[in-house]
Amino acid sequence: MRLIKLLCTISLLFFAAVSIAQDQKKYDERAEVQTFIAEMVEEDFDQAELTALFAGAIYKQSIVDAISRPAERVLTWKEYQDIFLTDLRVSRGTEFIHENRDALVRAEKEYGVPALIITSIIGVETMYGRNKGSYRVIDSLSTLAFDYPPRSKFFRQELKHFLRLAREEGRDPAEPIGSYAGAMGYGQFISSSFREYAIDFDGDGVRDIWTNKQDAIGSVANYLSRHGWRRNEFVALPASTPSNEARALFNVSLKPSSTVAEMTKVGVTVDENLAGEMTVSPMTLNGKQGEEHWLGLQNFYAITRYNHSKLYAMAVYQLSERLKMSLLASSDY
Repeated sequence: MRLIKLLCTISLLFFAAVSIAQDQKKYDERAEVQTFIAEMVEEDFDQAELTALFAGAIYKQSIVDAISRPAERVLTWKEYQDIFLTDLRVSRGTEFIHENRDALVRAEKEYGVPALIITSIIGVETMYGRNKGSYRVIDSLSTLAFDYPPRSKFFRQELKHFLRLAREEGRDPAEPIGSYAGAMGYGQFISSSFREYAIDFDGDGVRDIWTNKQDAIGSVANYLSRHGWRRNEFVALPASTPSNEARALFNVSLKPSSTVAEMTKVGVTVDENLAGEMTVSPMTLNGKQGEEHWLGLQNFYAITRYNHSKLYAMAVYQLSERLKMSLLASSDY
């Protein structure tokens, strides 16, 4: 029996050693990384600097594990609510609004995106900046670009964007911290999104979404605006329980593709303020009280451009409604 225990211990130590060895892969020695470096050298990057950077990049199995089971794929709406629609997230969101009122009001005025939605995005993404990620971006993107075949092409491009971003913004590419997927800052922008949508909202000459709340707020507003947010329009509205005939129109597409007139024709009751030609995205969610039926509008779709999930967009929308109620209760809305 002692011999069996000893063999089991040795086996566990062996697999632990293999795991540690995996976490210490030398990326600069791999042929595909050398090819990648050569591609960046053609963009006037320094070969020696990139080789040193990748020599220090570390493979992380935990990153591969995390990206293989994102919450949007494994959780129901009922479970998703327990994560993002908590009293703590509402109270901290209310604090965030009080502390950043001027920037939020200005962003809403300039971009048309409500301060409550901006706050909710940041609340869902990072708990208002408290959970911005714990991985070096260079480790995240190297792991996913070279050791995650299902999406290696996408993350190779993100890695290129990250290196360009670091050069453009004067940052050491070995330093930025982000999520397991390389998303950064209060609003969790991936590198390509940063380069396209991040803005210097406080006018200090720097786009800083990591520590500057004003830049983060303006950048989230700019992102949603550029993705089709419509000023002063609804996000989502409840719908009546669909008939069997109408169910064929539900959960078809995140993009609004059915008209209000079509919904009415198959017996779905919709808000009387919606014009017949307006397009909607009918959806059914498995909530705490059973099935919930909703119509997502263009602004709901704009939120899904941030994260391509109806659960995510609904969490953002309903958190914004909870924040509104919190502010109304304090006579501060």
